[in-house]
Amino acid sequence: MPHVLIVDDERDLAELIDFNLRSAGFSTRVATTGEAALQASREQPSDVVLLDVMLPDMSGVEVCRQLRSTASTRDVLIVMLTARGEEADRVRGFEVGADDYVTKPFSVRELVLRLKAILRRGNPGREDASAALKLGPLTLDTHAHRFYVDDKEVPLTALEFRLLEHLLSRVGRVQSREHLLEEVWGLSSHLETRTIDTHIMRLRDKLGAARAYLETVRGVGYRIVAPDAA
Repeated sequence: MPHVLIVDDERDLAELIDFNLRSAGFSTRVATTGEAALQASREQPSDVVLLDVMLPDMSGVEVCRQLRSTASTRDVLIVMLTARGEEADRVRGFEVGADDYVTKPFSVRELVLRLKAILRRGNPGREDASAALKLGPLTLDTHAHRFYVDDKEVPLTALEFRLLEHLLSRVGRVQSREHLLEEVWGLSSHLETRTIDTHIMRLRDKLGAARAYLETVRGVGYRIVAPDAA
């Protein structure tokens, strides 16, 4: 049973989300402040943190940053809730490691379906050899949502997984920052943001000995290259 931590100081909305998620088969816990959310995360691991941007004691962005900087919560799925729907809010969330966002107001039924879709990416029930992208020591199993370096599993966030899948399916082809913003992050290409560079740096660290496969093309973007070209 997937566990969702709901972090929102609008108690009526939090209770509505809580009721609908429980009805859909999730286990849940509600926190109404950033500090309560961090405490709940320490006490009980979550599959997803549904995190409001505007909280009374600290911003949801700061909560996200702290979750990503803590070993026990580094790889939890984080979905930001924002009332304004401005791209600037989404960018700030992505820059500190959020995996997805939902704009208020939203349909609770749609939210439930969205969370199920996010969690299906981590469902190992579907095994299919054709779903694996392989390059040298790297194996990305897109059905099981697992990543391996030299047959050792390496955890990725949902956004890191999407970014690596995008690059591995286009080996040797340069992907511009503008293209990645639109295709992986779902943001406008004209935005000025360091979120791509930050995620590339984190992803490169997780590639280990194969980090040289992920190349920076100065002034253009990034690409994955074959082992003999790295």
